[in-house]
Parts: sequence; structure tokens; C-alpha cells
Amino acid sequence: HNLDGVGRLKDGVTVAQAMADLKKIAAVLEKQYPNSNTGQSANVQPLSEFIVGPVRPILLTLLAGAGLLLMIACVNVASLLLVRSESRRREVAVRGALGATPARLTRQFVTEGLLLTGAGGGAGVGVAALTMTLIKKLIPAPIARQAAFLGEVGVNPHTVLFAGCVAVAAAMLMAVTPVLRLALQDIHQALTEGGRTAAGRFWRRLGANLVIVELTVAVVLLAGAGLVAKSLYRLVHVDLGLNPEHLATVNLMVQGDPKPEELVGLYREAERRVGSLPGVVAVAETSDLPVRCFCDTDWIRIPGRPFHGEHNDVMERDASVDYLNALGARLREGRWFREQDDAKHPNVTVINETMARKYFPGEDAVGKTVADIRLSPQSMREVIGVVQDIREVALDDEPGPTEYFPINRGPDSFFSLAVRTRGDEKALLPELVRTLRGINPNLGVYGELTMTDLIDVTPAAMMHQVAAWLVGGFAVLALVLSVVGLYGVVAYSVSQRTREIGVRMALGAQRGAVHGMILREAGWLAGIGIGLGVACAIGAAALMKGLLFGVRAWDVSTMAGVAVVLGVFALLASFIPARRAARVNPVDALRAE
Repeated sequence: HNLDGVGRLKDGVTVAQAMADLKKIAAVLEKQYPNSNTGQSANVQPLSEFIVGPVRPILLTLLAGAGLLLMIACVNVASLLLVRSESRRREVAVRGALGATPARLTRQFVTEGLLLTGAGGGAGVGVAALTMTLIKKLIPAPIARQAAFLGEVGVNPHTVLFAGCVAVAAAMLMAVTPVLRLALQDIHQALTEGGRTAAGRFWRRLGANLVIVELTVAVVLLAGAGLVAKSLYRLVHVDLGLNPEHLATVNLMVQGDPKPEELVGLYREAERRVGSLPGVVAVAETSDLPVRCFCDTDWIRIPGRPFHGEHNDVMERDASVDYLNALGARLREGRWFREQDDAKHPNVTVINETMARKYFPGEDAVGKTVADIRLSPQSMREVIGVVQDIREVALDDEPGPTEYFPINRGPDSFFSLAVRTRGDEKALLPELVRTLRGINPNLGVYGELTMTDLIDVTPAAMMHQVAAWLVGGFAVLALVLSVVGLYGVVAYSVSQRTREIGVRMALGAQRGAVHGMILREAGWLAGIGIGLGVACAIGAAALMKGLLFGVRAWDVSTMAGVAVVLGVFALLASFIPARRAARVNPVDALRAE
């Protein structure tokens, strides 16, 4: 159960054909070895899928976040270009009247778009290279060792080409928008109307729609960041069934082929030496530390119960006498292991609550018997205790049925140490490693971590942490860009309505009324954008459910928090233009017009 095969397909053979062949072989093996292969089959998948599959949700989420952020940036720049083109409407009309062809004007806008996106894209590639270098340095060493392909992440010809294509597409969008707008204008009307009034009317119509789009996208990114951050909090605060504080861990490997009694003696010596270190409260051994995976399983059968060849998978963990107690686990029934529970005494086991509920529902599990599927006499073991569920599986998986065996019955050359301390467990790690290496020159010591760090560097925690940081960064940039966009629209609208505001105030409108008028218009834009954004965010969250843990896509508190934050920032962005409008001097405004 712990082996993966890697094969290269012959030319012309598909993955589906290979899977069909292996399923036929598995069916034959199932008939030949019913005790061990009943219900077992085979699976074939591309190696790239095996590597990328677990992290595909975060990759797609980050790609979508980057795309939405790019959309906001393009909307902002396109809106600025539109304002500029509208203010140059009379100029373009004059040039057209003097003989400038539409192709000549189009080339001008394309050139401007290419210059802008070229400069922005080049700067973006440089910042991306620095950022990726920084991110790789921040990745914990255990994860970096397991994911060697991270060393290949960085700027390369493929990423530069992709960035170039994105820049060209953005340039075309920025060029086409003003071209289409100006292509519809009437030269005579543009020459007689002038630029400012036309630009003002046009911008009030289009600018409002662009801001709504920006705010909608910002809500999606902010909501995604909020949901991922909340998922990360729930994940790292999930009930582990143990106390990770003041707990140090280390992995050990004995070279050669030691005898069982030699390994047991090594366990005792390790406990004695480490236990004598200052601040150490308890020392214990185990075959597998918590928060790993649903692995190292055992197929069990309950004597006296109906059995039809099914495979009852439970996790198997070997543990020393003090291990469960050292973790801070809570005993629900029965007793812990004793030193006498070794190969010379009857088989005993401690099971977790999930296993007790599944295989002994409504019964007292202590005193019951568990065996292998053949009910072999040497496999018969008595349940002596029931312990609260310890999260042996990944953080985002539900606890599975688990049984613990005395490690003295079957000592292994590969084992781990859990050390409970009074003080800072991280400060103990260097001395812990030195002490263990001094016991035996053939003893390999590696992977020393505090239990807290061990939890933090698990794939589930790392995936949620990376997603939270990157999506959060996208969300902050989206918030800034959307607020700046709203400010630009309101400020430009106010500048174009100077005469209107002057007339209103000359007819008796109070400054507070003008102030409220501008804020109401901005509030409507923000309200529509936030409302649409919340609806879109719920749909987007449903697509990224692979990154959510303990949080629903329609989490009310997150959506409400995002709406409040964006609403407050939108009002702040509108306050300065509204204040400026309220201070307009009617005489100066009318004289200027």
C-alpha cells in the first residue's frame, strides 16, 4: 500500500488504454489473492497530474486573481485614456478635417497603448522576478526539500512570452476603446460643440459603468481573500486532540539490521539521555508523528461479527508507553500502555473514538477483540483503552479510525521522538540533536521541528497560507485601484460640473446639499458595485471550494465585512471631491464658464 509505480507508455498508447490493461491485471490478482486483494484495483494518471493535481486549486485561484487584478488595472488605464481622448475630441476632429485618416489616428492610439503596456509589463516582469525570489526564500526548508521543482520557478522565456502576450492584449484593448468611441463621432458636431461639455456628458455615462465593474471585481477578490484567510484560521485552530505547545519532534533512523532487543535498548537509552536534559518533562517514541496522512493502514476484522470480505481500513501507529500522554491526548476509557506490554505478553491495543464509534457502536469498546481479516491467532488483540481522536491525518481531513500498538512489540529502525518541555521547545532542538547523535554513530537524526512548526509546514497548511497571502495581496491592490478609480470618476465629474454646481449654489443650494448630492451619486455607484460583487463572489467562492475549510461560500460575516470595508473606503474616496464641490464659489464658476 505504500508503493507508487512510474512507467513510460509506448508510442501511440493512451493513458486510458494503460488503465484498462492494469485493471485487467488487478482483476486477476483479486481472484488469485482474495484475502488481500478483494476490492482492490489500479489507477493510472499522467505524472504531471500526480505532481500538479494537489495544488491545482491554488494555481487556478491565483491565476483567476491575477486576471481580475489585471482587469481592474486595464479598466483604470482605459478610463484614463478615454478621458484623454474625450478631452482631445476637438483636436481629433480638427485633424480629421485637415485630412488625417482613421488609420493614422488608430496607429497613434495603438502606439500609445503599446508604450504604456510595454513600460508597465517590463516593470511587472522585474518586480515579479524579485517577488518570486523572495517567496522561494520564505518557503520552509521541509517543504522546499519535498518540492524540488520549486527551484525551477522564476522568470524564464515562457513567462516572459506570456507576459508579452498579456501586454499586447492589454494594449489592443486600450487602443480599440478610444478608436471605437472616436470613430462614431461627427466631425462637424465635434468642431462646433467643443471638448469639455461632450467629454463631461460622455464620462458621466461611461465612467460610472467602469467604476461599477472595478468595484465588482474588487469585492470578488476581497471576499476570496477573506474566505481563504478565515479558512486558514479555522485550519490552524482545528481540534488536534493534542497540545502542540512546548512539544519538540525529531525523526531517527538506525542503519544496518539491528535486532528487536537492540532497538528496544536504543529506545530506552534515547529516553534516558533526552529525559536528563534541562526542562524536559517527557520523552516518547512513535512510528508516525501526527498530522501526516491516512497511511500505514491495517485491515481489521471484528471476531464474531458478520464478514463478507470487505476491507476495514484503520490507521496503525506504534507508540511507546508515554507517547499518548506526552502529546497531551485525553484517555476516554480504559488505560494507557505499560512497560509489560511487549512481545512476551498478550496483544493489546488502544483505539481512538472514531474507531470505537464505527466498529463498536453503542458498546463499551474496552475488552473487545480486534484481529486481521484471517482471524489468525497471533493477530488477536484486546482493546485496553479508548483515546480522544488525535488528528493523525492531514489538517483538512476528518479524523479516521486509528489503533495504537505498543512499540516494544515490533520495534522499527525508523521512528520519531516526541519531547515535552517546560520552556521554549525551539531552543531545545539543537541540544536534542547533539544528544541523540552522541548515542550511536549509526543513528541518523533529521527533520527536527517543533510540533507547531510541523503543523505549519504540512501541505494543507502551506497551501492555505500561500493562498491567503497571495490572494490577500491581490485583494489589497484591487481595493487600492478600485478606490482610486472611484476617486478619479467622482473628481472628474465634479470638475466637469463646475458650472452646474455654481448655478445650483447661486439659486440658493447650501454647501451641505451639494456635498450630499456628490456623495449620494458615489454611494449609488458603490452600492451597485458591491451588490453585484457579492453575488459574483458567492459564485467564485463555490469554484474555489477546494481552498476553503470550515467556511461556506456564502459566509455572511465575510461578505458583510467586505461590503462594509469597501463601502467605507468608497465614501472616503468620494469625500474629497464632494468637499471640493461644496467649496465652489458661484461667481468664480459662472465667470469661468
